[in-house]
Amino acid sequence: MSYTGPDFDAPQQRRRPRRVPLTVAFAGLLSGSLLGWFVYEAVADPGAPGGPGHLDRAGAASASAPASPSPAAPGDDAKKPDGKKTDAKKTDAKKTGTTASAPAATDALKGKVIVIDPGHNPGNVRHTAEINRQVDIGTNRKECDTTGTSTNAGYAEAQFALDVSHRLRTLLEKEGATVKLTHDGDEPPWGPCVDERARIGNTARADAAISIHADGSAQGDRGFHVILPGSVHAGAADTRPIVGPSRDLGERIAGNFVRVTGSSPSNYVGGGSGLVTRTDLGGLNLSTVPKVFIECGNMRDSKDSALLTSGTWRQKAAQGISDGIVSFLRG
Repeated sequence: MSYTGPDFDAPQQRRRPRRVPLTVAFAGLLSGSLLGWFVYEAVADPGAPGGPGHLDRAGAASASAPASPSPAAPGDDAKKPDGKKTDAKKTDAKKTGTTASAPAATDALKGKVIVIDPGHNPGNVRHTAEINRQVDIGTNRKECDTTGTSTNAGYAEAQFALDVSHRLRTLLEKEGATVKLTHDGDEPPWGPCVDERARIGNTARADAAISIHADGSAQGDRGFHVILPGSVHAGAADTRPIVGPSRDLGERIAGNFVRVTGSSPSNYVGGGSGLVTRTDLGGLNLSTVPKVFIECGNMRDSKDSALLTSGTWRQKAAQGISDGIVSFLRG
C-alpha cells in the first residue's frame, strides 16, 4: 500500500537499484509461490463427495445435509434463502469434504406414487344433503363426509388441509414423486365421500397415502397426533396387509413432524406417543395401500390455532410430513 501525508518523512533522493539481488529475490519468491501451489494441488480434494443426510425412524437428522431441502413457503410470509448462509455452507464444505449444498430438486422418489387426501372440502358446507348420505366403510355405515371444524375466528379445517396439501405436493414433486390429490377444493365441488377417497389411493396403487386434518377439541388440548389403521377384516374392508407398513409410515411422519415443527405430541389422546389406532374411519378401513391420517393440531385451542393459521408454520408442517414420507419410501 502507498500512503503519503503530513506525518510521513519527505521522499528521499532515488538511488539506482541493484539489479542482481532484486532478480534473485524475485526468483525465490516465484519458486516459493509455485511450490505452495503444487502442495495445495496435492492435498486439496475439491471433488470429495458429500451425501444427503438421512432420517431414522424417530426422525433424527444425521450430521450431514438434511434429507429434504426446505424451500421457502409460497405465501406472503415466505422467507428467501440467506446468501450469507450459503457462503457459510461452502466454507464448511471445504473443511469437512462434503458438498456445498443439496440440489433444489432430486429424483429420490422417482417412480413412487403418493396420494394426498386433504380432509373435508371447503364446498361441503353448501352440499349438506350430499355429504350426509351413508356409505359402507366395512365395519358399519357412516356419513359420506363432514364439514370439518374451524378456529374460533372462522378459519376452516378444510381450508387448512388444502393449503398444507398443496405445500406438501410441491415438496414431494421436488423429490421426483408422482403426487395425486383426492380433490383440489373446487373439483369435485364437495366430498369426495370417504369410500371414494380410499378408492383413489387404491386405484393409483399409491406407495403411500396420507389424509391431512386438524382437530376440534377443547381449549387446553394441544399437539398433533397421527392416526393409524387398526386390523379390520369385515365386508369390503381388510386392513391386515397394510397395518404394519402404515405404522412404519406413521412413526416416521410423527418423528419428523416433531423435529421440523417443534410441536409436541397430543396431550389428550395417544398417551403422549403422538400415535392413535382407529378402526372407525372409512378412509383407512377401505385402503389397500399404506395410509395414515394426521391431525396437525387443535383448532379450538388459542395457542395451537395461532400456529395453524401461520403460513410459515404450515410450511414447516408440510416439510415434516414430507420428510417422514421420504424416509418411509427410501427405507
